[in-house]
Amino acid sequence: MIKQLLALDGVMAICLFRDDGLFLEGYGMLPEDQLAGLAKFAHDYKRIVQGNADQLSMFTQMNGWTPPGGWIVRGPQLSVCGTGNLVCVLQNNEGSLNEVMQALATAASW
Repeated sequence: MIKQLLALDGVMAICLFRDDGLFLEGYGMLPEDQLAGLAKFAHDYKRIVQGNADQLSMFTQMNGWTPPGGWIVRGPQLSVCGTGNLVCVLQNNEGSLNEVMQALATAASW
């Protein structure tokens, strides 16, 4: 099902991982070992973002910080985007971050 996300402009790779970080499936222009590494990175980064959102919620005493809706690490040419247990690699000059994040959020709820 997640394979159809490759049809979005600029998406080079997409993968799904379990809550414990285990790579489940991945597709795109990366070899299997790099997809598994991407899943591991995304799992670790997701935990960091969750911890930071929890701290923000505690310090500001404001609602709405948790759970985080997703995250983006943007480089000069590529971005890595994650929502839930999905992560993708996006070519910045070919795709829309908003479109990709919305599609990831929808797919994460399947």
